[in-house]
Amino acid sequence: MTPSDGAVFTDGLRPVDVLTVVAVTDVTPSVRRVTLSGAPAAIAAAGPTVNLLVPRVDDPEPIWPQIQRDGRIVWPQGSHGVALRSYTARRQDPAAGEVDIDFVLHGDGPAAAWAAAARPGALSAVAGAASLAERPAGWLLLAGDETSLPAISRLLAAAPATTTGIALLEVAGPEEEQSLGAPPGIELRWLHRGGTAPGESTLLVDAVAALERPPGDDVFAWVGAESATVRAIRADLRGRWGLGRAQHHAIGYWRLGRAMGA
Repeated sequence: MTPSDGAVFTDGLRPVDVLTVVAVTDVTPSVRRVTLSGAPAAIAAAGPTVNLLVPRVDDPEPIWPQIQRDGRIVWPQGSHGVALRSYTARRQDPAAGEVDIDFVLHGDGPAAAWAAAARPGALSAVAGAASLAERPAGWLLLAGDETSLPAISRLLAAAPATTTGIALLEVAGPEEEQSLGAPPGIELRWLHRGGTAPGESTLLVDAVAALERPPGDDVFAWVGAESATVRAIRADLRGRWGLGRAQHHAIGYWRLGRAMGA
């Protein structure tokens, strides 16, 4: 993450950018959107993928880490009451000093617990950011579950109007579908797993396996979901589709049996 304007380094360290919750909205039954406010420079730097620091729900005075000049996080010694998770900002508005983070409320991990309890005035912080590793291409395949919807929404919004392709979106059911803007040539296909638990469905893997590879090399695939699902799709894209490293990005957003991230 680029240091915020005015960041002061002492002994090679600077404070993290602390943000304040200003609004909480339930987007779907399992997705909660938390709007955080901060200095414009901090908001501009908080994404698209951001290292978010969330304090323990029962700890009103977390001890935040610090950031080295090279971006590495320096954690305080002893108990600090802070967890680090990677999320994609659904919306960044530096002019308004706001960033939206969507949390999937499955499980009882520290980020889900914090989001479930979040109220205006609660604190969080950011400690680094990264790109979505996207590549420009005339034809896009986007595949993911609810944890990757913020990333996919940004990829769709950034795609030129002439882009074609398909987005495969796995959620529990119709109640979990979200409004996504997309170029007219990109099909949005929602996949409902019904009563199957998150991470135990083969819907995404099967949907990609049923696709024919588009002709030519102007192709890019972006995949984000449970780790085992991503591994299976990555193998298909590299093997049957023959995509090189520059033609796909597949990342495990979470692992079955562990707390979800997004």
